[in-house]
Amino acid sequence: MNIDLISPASFAAGQPHDQFRWLRENAPVYRHAEPDGPGFWAVTRYDDVFAVDRDFQAFSSEPTVMMTDPAAEQANAFGEHKMMLMMDPPGHTAYRKLIRAEFTRPASALRAERIAALARQIVDAVAARGECDFVAEVAGEMPSYVIAELMGLPLDDGRELYKLTETIHTAPEALPEGAGAAAVMKMFEYGARIMAEKRARPADDLASRLLAAEVDGKRLDDMDFLLFFLLLVDAGGDTTRNLLSSGMLALLDHPDQLAWLKADLDARLPAAREELLRWASPVIYMRRTATRDLELHGARIAEGDKVIMYFGSANRDPARFDRPDRLDLSRADNEHIAFGVGPHGCLGQHIARIEIDAMLREVLTRMDGFALAGEPQWLASNFISGPRSMPVRFRAAA
Repeated sequence: MNIDLISPASFAAGQPHDQFRWLRENAPVYRHAEPDGPGFWAVTRYDDVFAVDRDFQAFSSEPTVMMTDPAAEQANAFGEHKMMLMMDPPGHTAYRKLIRAEFTRPASALRAERIAALARQIVDAVAARGECDFVAEVAGEMPSYVIAELMGLPLDDGRELYKLTETIHTAPEALPEGAGAAAVMKMFEYGARIMAEKRARPADDLASRLLAAEVDGKRLDDMDFLLFFLLLVDAGGDTTRNLLSSGMLALLDHPDQLAWLKADLDARLPAAREELLRWASPVIYMRRTATRDLELHGARIAEGDKVIMYFGSANRDPARFDRPDRLDLSRADNEHIAFGVGPHGCLGQHIARIEIDAMLREVLTRMDGFALAGEPQWLASNFISGPRSMPVRFRAAA
């Protein structure tokens, strides 16, 4: 088996489940070569991914959660500043606390009515046309709008920021030289304008609250805010956008499951949503760095080694899931880890579930005869899994 978890080509039509299967069975902690780096350990079994993600003392999120270390110029630009995602407790805990209240289950539930209204608005815009790009015009709209409203931004700006996140997630070799860095700079330029506006005219929104927040008695400075802004816009769209598009593809590939879901949508949607999250696992991996010499599944991991958790593989582990390669929307025992676990478990998972339910409800009740109108084009990325474009046709339901 040729194992290549670096090239975007391995993820050109979804996740490489044949490679993951071989690794789980033969080398669950696999030393993967890296052409321009020291290599990394690929962790592919459910129990091991779960354990690594929870143990921040042995497996650190610093200096980065990405496969490659930040370039020297990026490290110099950020100085001592770090994105919350790339911190360990207690620093991570203190920064997470600044926004946690916005994303609790009760706080997310309070937004359900507004999210349902946004879902209707999104489908209203395409229903009569009978065709659209499902990613850009449906799946990508919802998280863009929600994070824009949370941050106090115009909804159309949320859409433009989403385009930047797509570039940020695309593998550098699939982009013009410097395009990824340019997208980050555009995000920072926009964030700087928002920072100035909210300082001049604070409002009841997350951006204003962040600018007034303190950590250890100190206000967030400009770079702290910009890194928070980048994280919220970036992470706020990943799972929802890619789950909705990948999930619809899965339903089209499994018409029996789609018919089962539509037969009693309200009652069956919660279980179906969790199964689609397990099936699609939109975030492919997260990296950790070993803080000491240790052993995992017989592999001797040295201090400083890169350890990469593959969530898509963990969520297809037959040791944890019965018939994991079968899409079963009625699956009951479904403790997937599409959102991660431990201190870095996705903060926005409750609101993401509400967004997913609202959009699936609108799409499945108002768009009949749903079918692909062309081949989906997948995001060229080994980090985020989902279509970049997905032309579809349909009829407006009566």
